[in-house]
Parts: sequence; structure tokens; C-alpha cells
Amino acid sequence: MDAELKEIHDFIANTPPFNELPPATTEAITGKVTIRYLRGGVNLPPKNVSDRRLYLVRKGALSVFTADGKLLGKLGEGDICTVFCTQEDENEFIVKTEEDSLLYTIPFADLSAITQSFPAVNAFLIMSASQRLKQIVSSMSGEAIVTSTLMTTSIADMFNSPAITIESGSSIRDAAVKMTELGFSSLMIVDDENQLVGIITDKDIRRRCVAVELSTDTPVDQIMSTNLISIKRTANAFDALMLMSRKHVHHLPVLEDGNLLGMVSVTDLIRQEGQNAVHLTGIIHKVKSLEDVIEASKLIPQLHVKLAKLGTTAEHVGKSITAITTAITHRLIEFAEKKLGPAPVPYEWVAAGSQARQEQSSHSDQDNGLIISDEMKPEDDAWFEALAKYVNDGLADCGFIYCPGDVMAMNPKWRQTQSAWNGYFNTWVETPEPKALMYSSIFFDLNTVHGDHAFLKDIRANMLTKTRKNTLFLAHLTKNALKLRPPLGFFRDFVLVHDGKHDDTLDIKHNGIAPIVDLARIYALSEGITPVNTIERLKMAAGTPSLSKEGAANLIDAFEFLGALRIQHQARQIQDNKPPDNYIKPVNISRLEREHLKDAFKVIRTMQSNLQSLY
Repeated sequence: MDAELKEIHDFIANTPPFNELPPATTEAITGKVTIRYLRGGVNLPPKNVSDRRLYLVRKGALSVFTADGKLLGKLGEGDICTVFCTQEDENEFIVKTEEDSLLYTIPFADLSAITQSFPAVNAFLIMSASQRLKQIVSSMSGEAIVTSTLMTTSIADMFNSPAITIESGSSIRDAAVKMTELGFSSLMIVDDENQLVGIITDKDIRRRCVAVELSTDTPVDQIMSTNLISIKRTANAFDALMLMSRKHVHHLPVLEDGNLLGMVSVTDLIRQEGQNAVHLTGIIHKVKSLEDVIEASKLIPQLHVKLAKLGTTAEHVGKSITAITTAITHRLIEFAEKKLGPAPVPYEWVAAGSQARQEQSSHSDQDNGLIISDEMKPEDDAWFEALAKYVNDGLADCGFIYCPGDVMAMNPKWRQTQSAWNGYFNTWVETPEPKALMYSSIFFDLNTVHGDHAFLKDIRANMLTKTRKNTLFLAHLTKNALKLRPPLGFFRDFVLVHDGKHDDTLDIKHNGIAPIVDLARIYALSEGITPVNTIERLKMAAGTPSLSKEGAANLIDAFEFLGALRIQHQARQIQDNKPPDNYIKPVNISRLEREHLKDAFKVIRTMQSNLQSLY
């Protein structure tokens, strides 16, 4: 390969998605390249080119416009222009050289033929940004299923051994006594040669003995289950779960070369998920002291890492960690009430922000407040102040740092009666000043954690009545929300943070995730939608005058992709014993991930522009 071809080859080989291809395929693509030099201001494709081609910018810049002249963006060195690759794109775009440009062009028919064995690359070339994003999010969801923790756990690591058995011929009473003493729900029955012949469970004793008034002196052989299904110790836990489900059994003997090693049960499979949110939440509800709650909360980062390793979706991680935070808050309130005595009047502890939306990560501060019955007397506030201080301090001890903006129940401003809260919302909607808009972005995402749900329900109904179709308020809220923009430069390069501590990073939370949260909130307020979870809001707003179904689907995909990047980034920091944050260095993710990140930012920017036009 001569020097010029090698330069072309190397440039293509380092450009997504071609960097996913083997060298021989890249070499074949290089052989189809035509070099074009175009002056600035020239439209693509050139007049003498009639076939459909992909354009790769080697030097210079291209501007991409809609058919009606709206600028969509610019492509710089290393970017690919695929708008002329498919018949469907005809007449939809205008592409113009912004300056003198050197382009590599490849006939799309040849390119498709060369990459036909690489469907992901082929799809990348013909898909829009939103379509590519949907594909990668679907792929991530699939990985979350097939990499379930049960699939990565061997039966050898979890079954009960040695095998707990009773001899054939023993009485049902003897079996029941042994099961009770050991705390087991089943026993395996063996013959004189210690070969497995059956199994007896507590269900067998209830149904086949007690219910039919069979004497407990009867041998276990008469009620045991035979024709047993077993599993090898080399199988994985997922195999066991599927076998149990298919055969409608809850216990599987574990064998190796015909020898009985032990038993695996549905309970064992559940225990394998011992660090999951359900299990951890159960532990927290049972602990007896604040110190125990603090100890249990230390498992949250471990859960975060485990879920990240399994490829769990951002939505599932958020709901799992929020469930734990809610359980911690519940238990702290119960401890406080035990210490302080009964509440003088009914109240409702509410969460705001990411906890209310069920979108927490292990790196979250606390946002909360108290809605108290209008029957409250001035002297009652001392009790609620003590409650708020106990719970806020307890949450801080559990790793949920105090809110930097002091949005906490121990701040008297956010510890008010139902009437006072109604007054807050009325003022924020009717007088949308900058501070009111800031509070709106916090308190329009509220959820009940503990207490009388009716207070917040009434407040929200009143609030949505005022916000729905209130174009003046929604316009102000939109203007405020649009201050957070995706960090995507004019030439599709990332606009990075430069503040010393986080140099050359992207703030994935404030410039990626938060804009979608803001958009979803505005759609919900516009359409009178009650849920506060971002994905639920987008799904319910889909197909309304505020949001198209396609726009909702694209935003959900962007939200999931950005959330997954953030979860993985924070998991790596936790494993490295670093405090988790939201600052991602583009150099630390793959080039293909960077392209998907750009796709997500483009989706957000498009939807922000649409909302800006609407209001």
C-alpha cells in the first residue's frame, strides 16, 4: 500500500463506526474511496455525481440544512455525512461546504456490500441520530437481561451442602421434627445405599398428611415425591430458575456423577440477590437502631457497582436506590416518633428532586420537606422541628449530604401547613420571578415518603389546574430550563468544562440529564400529568399537543443512554475509592460511545428548539 492510500486507510480506520471493522474490510473500503476537493459555498453532491455516496470530511467543514433552510449543524474533520446514502433522504437536506474542503467519498452501494457482514456498522450509516440512539438503548436493555446475576453464578457457589437427608422408612413425624430442628422446608429421602429416592417438603406434609388425616407414624415413602428432577453442580443459577419454572418445583437436588451433593431452592436463588434493593430495603425496615441504619446504608455503593456490572438500566438503578433511600427515611421517622412521641397533628414527609422522581444514584444529596395539617398550632412546630432535625441529620449520616440550597424539612420555610404550601405554589405560578422558577423546578417534583398522602394530592391537583395551558408561566419556565444546553459545539465537538478541578470533562448531569428532566416537567405541567418520574411523564405526554410520540421515544432513549453512562462512570469511581461525581472525560469512553453521546445531545437540542418555538 503506497503512502497516500495508507494515510486514507488509517484515517478511515480511526473514524467511527469504521473503527469497529477488521483491517481487511477497512482496506477494501479504502480501495473504493474517491478524493474530492471542493471550494467553499458548493452544494453536495457535486453536479457530476449521481450515485448515492457517503462523504467523510478529511479537512474543512460542511453545513447541513433542512429543505426550508434551517441550519441543523456543522460537520468537521472526522465527521461523516450520510444524508445522501438512502433514497428516503432525498430532498430532505441541503449540504453545503462551509469552507474549502477535502472530502473522501465512497459509493454507498459498494460500502453496503463490503460491510454487509457487519450489520451494526451498516445500520449506523443509514440511521438518523435518534434511530442510532434507540438501537444502542435497546442493545443495553438486552444485555441487562442476558447478563443477569443468576446467569453469572454457578450452582456450585450457592447450594446447601452437605445434603440433608432422612432414610427411607422413617416416619412423617421424624421428618417433621428434623425439618423443624434444622429450619428446613424440605428433606431428601435416601435408601440403604444412600441413593436419592425421593423428596418431602412441608407442603407435602400439609397436603398429603394433615389435610387427609393420615397418621404421622406413616413412612415418609407414602407422601414423598418421586421421579425427581435434579441439576448438576456445574450448571448456573439461571438454569436452575428456568428448570424450576418449567417443572413447577421449588427444590432441586444437586448431583455430580450420580452422587447427591446437596439441594438448591427458590429461597437460595432469592438469597443470591442478597444485595438487591428488595433485600436491602427489608433489612432496613427491621433494624433496631440508627447505627444499624447507617451500617445498612453503606451497602448502597456496593449495590450501585453490582447493578452497573450487570448492565442494569438507569431507570432500574434509580428506582432501586430510591427504594432504599425511602426505606431509610421511613425508619428514621419511626425512630424519631418513638423518641418524640406521637405527632400532635397529621403530617406528610415529602421528597423532592431525584428521590421524588425515583432517579437517584448513590451520589445524591437530600431534598425534602414537611406538609403539616392546617390544624397545627404554633406550639406544635417544636415537635416537627425536632422530627426534621433527627431525620435530616440521620440521612446525612447515611451518606445523603445536606442540600446545598437548604431545601430540607429542618428549614422552617419548607416545614409548613397545607395552606402555606398551596400559597407557595399559587405565588410561583402567578408570579414567575427567577427565584419562583428555581423553586418550581424543585417542588413541582414532589412525592410522599411517609404520612397522609392526601395533603400532597390536593396540593398537586390545585397546582396542575393552574399550570395547565398557562402559556405565560410555561414560557417563563421554558426560558429558565433552556439555560441548560447540551455541551455540543457548532462543529459537533464537545464543549468541555474548564474550571481546574474538572478540566476537559462533560457535566453529564447538568448538561445532559437535567435538560431532559426539565423538558419532561414542562410537558407534564402543560398537560396536567400527575406522575413526576421523568420516563413516566414522557410516556404520558407522548401524542399530546405538547409532545409527539416520536419526540417522547427519542427523549426516553437519550435519558436512558446518558443515565447508563453516568452509572458506569460512578461505579468505576466507587471501585477506585473515589467520590462519585457527574464529570465524564470523553477520552475515557470509546469513540463509538462518543458518537452515541453526540446523538443524545442532538436529540435534546432538537427538542429544546421545538419547545422554544412552542412557547
